[in-house]
Amino acid sequence: MTHDAFQAFEHAPSITFTNALSALFRGVLRPRNLLATALLATLPLTAQAAEDCSQRGKLASIYCDTNGDLVADAPSDPNQYIDPETLVFAYTPVEDPAIYADIWDPFIEHLSEVTGKDVRFYAVQSNAAEIEAMRSDRIHVAGFSTGPTPFAVNLAGAVPFAIMGSEDGEFGYTLQLYTRKDSGIDTMEDLEGKRIAHTSPTSNSGNLAPRALFPKEGIVPGEDYEVVYSGSHDQSMLGVVAGDYDAAPVASEVVDRMADRDLYDPEKVKIIYESKPFPTTAYTYAHNLKPELIDKIKEAFFTFDMRGTELGEEFEGVTKFVPVTYKKDWEVIRDIQEANDVEYTPDNLDG
Repeated sequence: MTHDAFQAFEHAPSITFTNALSALFRGVLRPRNLLATALLATLPLTAQAAEDCSQRGKLASIYCDTNGDLVADAPSDPNQYIDPETLVFAYTPVEDPAIYADIWDPFIEHLSEVTGKDVRFYAVQSNAAEIEAMRSDRIHVAGFSTGPTPFAVNLAGAVPFAIMGSEDGEFGYTLQLYTRKDSGIDTMEDLEGKRIAHTSPTSNSGNLAPRALFPKEGIVPGEDYEVVYSGSHDQSMLGVVAGDYDAAPVASEVVDRMADRDLYDPEKVKIIYESKPFPTTAYTYAHNLKPELIDKIKEAFFTFDMRGTELGEEFEGVTKFVPVTYKKDWEVIRDIQEANDVEYTPDNLDG
């Protein structure tokens, strides 16, 4: 244990279960260390059970999956449920968090009414920050974008349960490869030797899907063309329009919203490739919330009518939240990530 870590524990004898697990997760504490071993002995049995669990799949060692649904089990000890006075809701990092805080207001009010809790919107700056916040019990309900969802499930105990859908329950978006109309790029083969903007390492449509799907089209990212990470879908799109990048794979739902806000001129760009649909943002709850609270959260989502709200106007084509499961609806995403040799570790999260 480092000197700083030792000092922290020396002056915090009442360290909480959550903080102890947080330290273990970060590698600050290691069981081979005598003090860490002593601390482990004082943790509730549920934590030790998770450590000893033989059924967890790709979940972090502080979680267990005895029923094989690929998400973290609820604590076996009811004393480990959390029932916060203030429910914190976060939405995936976006180009303008302030705008989205206003857009989510009607839903936040509805969530508060149904759960009987004060609900606060928390604007996150990165996927890594959002996942860490849920893992450390600082956010309780969150929307994670497609690619980072498996990281949230495996590293933070997030449980996906809802997605935005149409009246008939349909949902999804596509990977679209954009270039300028005057770029001289008309086919996938024309990408060879070009400078292409991917969004971030964990992004599905912005990085992982292209790396898994483009080779089938005869072009290998990173080999046949230079990959440059832009940081976000909107930055990729704006960079293409400005001529900073020759082309960019982006999520259709993001560029549609950008066009609606007049952030770029659709007449200046063209699509040269489009994938089959992927699931959109996963709405999740923390695995250790009190079951009665989880039921109320689900009720709030599934009774919210987006029609006529800013939320419904922002996400065109959707009217309600529809039920999903991580095991079924994220299978295609897991397959893409497996094809990319993705491992669900904190080191593999983008900042």
